[in-house]
Amino acid sequence: MGRRINDTDVSCLRAQMSGESRVSFPIAANTCQRMSNGNLIFGAKNAKPIPLNLKDAPDLQAQAAEYGYTYTR
Repeated sequence: MGRRINDTDVSCLRAQMSGESRVSFPIAANTCQRMSNGNLIFGAKNAKPIPLNLKDAPDLQAQAAEYGYTYTR
């Protein structure tokens, strides 16, 4: 499963980590993190990851910090 259109960063991460496969935070973050080019093939060379918006999710903030992902509170 990937990121759904209505997902926020928090809902996407929680869905990935609690699904049947129960993936780790880094795998879930790589699936859920958006890129500055809108995740399109065109312009991928210059795309940069957008910090995860982890507002009101201190457990996910702690994991993001542990694994070195940028995030906003």
